[in-house]
Amino acid sequence: MITWLMGSFLLVYVFMGCVNSESNPDAEQLIRVGDRVLTVSEFKQAFEIAKTAYSYNLRHEPDDYRSAQLRLLNELTIEMVILERATELGLNISDEELEKAVADIKKDFPEDTFEKTLLEFAVSYETWQDRLRNRLLMKKVIDHELKDQIVITSEDIAQYYEKNVRPQAPDQLKAGDIDKMIIEQLRRDKMEQAYQTWINKLKQQYPIEISSVQWERISGLHLNEKEILNNLNSTSE
Repeated sequence: MITWLMGSFLLVYVFMGCVNSESNPDAEQLIRVGDRVLTVSEFKQAFEIAKTAYSYNLRHEPDDYRSAQLRLLNELTIEMVILERATELGLNISDEELEKAVADIKKDFPEDTFEKTLLEFAVSYETWQDRLRNRLLMKKVIDHELKDQIVITSEDIAQYYEKNVRPQAPDQLKAGDIDKMIIEQLRRDKMEQAYQTWINKLKQQYPIEISSVQWERISGLHLNEKEILNNLNSTSE
């Protein structure tokens, strides 16, 4: 689903390890997409952050714990695929675009709390900026590839109104407000549908390699690479 792209800032912006593969088995490759590699250590760091999004202790719910691991594996794999597409398209994020995004994010934090939040998760500001640049680039790729595909007709609006709005529309809502609300919802729905078809094609275009050995170390599940990929596909539907 496209909504994962705009998830909580700590969950999606934090992971990027740097370890010595000769002395640390967690430096082994978990995912490869083209020339991009994500290690076991990077996955574990991302998952530690991802767990903070849950309101309960995942370790006491083995099935939910593994589902959360698989969900994150899918999200990180999709990220790598989209970044491969960005390279092929020649898209990038300028320093000016990055600076503006940083300023917009910092506005939501009281004074001095932004840097303290990063320190709390042992994340350097430079690493966070790198992750933010990747996320901005992913959004740019999605807009570049899908924006022109989203066409909303007057018939679409009328059908949506009759089915979803008219039976419960408050009398005080103006026609213009209703049309705006419908258009926004239709745009989200059509973007979601277009995104899923698009990302499935990209997965075929950029082969994904996942180490079954390392995934078993992480999840405790003995699956071959094909079974892992099948699970990823079902997670993203």
